[in-house]
Amino acid sequence: MREVFHQSLEDLQSQLVEIADLVTVSIDKATRAFATSDVELAEEVIADDAKIDELAVKLDEQAIEILARQQPVARDLRVVVTALRVSASLERMGDMSEHIAQLARLRFPERAIPKGLKGTFTKMGELDVEISRTLAELLRTQDLRLADTIRNTDDDIDELHASVFEKVLSDNWKGEAVATVDATLASRYHERFADHAVAVAKKVIYLATGDWRIEEEDIAHAIEQQQELGHA
Repeated sequence: MREVFHQSLEDLQSQLVEIADLVTVSIDKATRAFATSDVELAEEVIADDAKIDELAVKLDEQAIEILARQQPVARDLRVVVTALRVSASLERMGDMSEHIAQLARLRFPERAIPKGLKGTFTKMGELDVEISRTLAELLRTQDLRLADTIRNTDDDIDELHASVFEKVLSDNWKGEAVATVDATLASRYHERFADHAVAVAKKVIYLATGDWRIEEEDIAHAIEQQQELGHA
């Protein structure tokens, strides 16, 4: 019976990785569609978001069933609670990808990226894809060093997000109202995508440590412990 229970917990982790991989594909396609006004690629992202939603719902149902039938405690309970919260964040990341794709479709055949911001949005897109790939690997391996990488990448995205607002609010900004709205919305979607990745990383840290409000030095200690166990 316990073997079946632990297999169910492993299935939750595998499903999270599957969703995270789909989110990575989604943000990669969305940023490319946004950069190149590829409406077909944008349509793929919008259509495929339903698959992410479906898998998230399936995972949540399985997690709730485990809670009801197995009444897990200690770390097993943390696994189930973390899975529920992570699936919600991954689903929202998929939504952010879809929003970016919708902007690309809305402005087709024109470019959605306003003049003067192409480099900024190209970099934001690259970083979002990078953070999503790192997140999928974190969920796959539970390597806490990747959580630190995600946090650092999020800082870079935050800086780019702030630079977009500085640009559109400056006296030199010549963009029309539509371009201003597109820039602020797209930047916000990119920034929120990364924020959700950070939220997931924190939940993985909670799974490893059992502490929601863990300090940076405690994370470093947890990483050291993890590395020591790996070499034991």
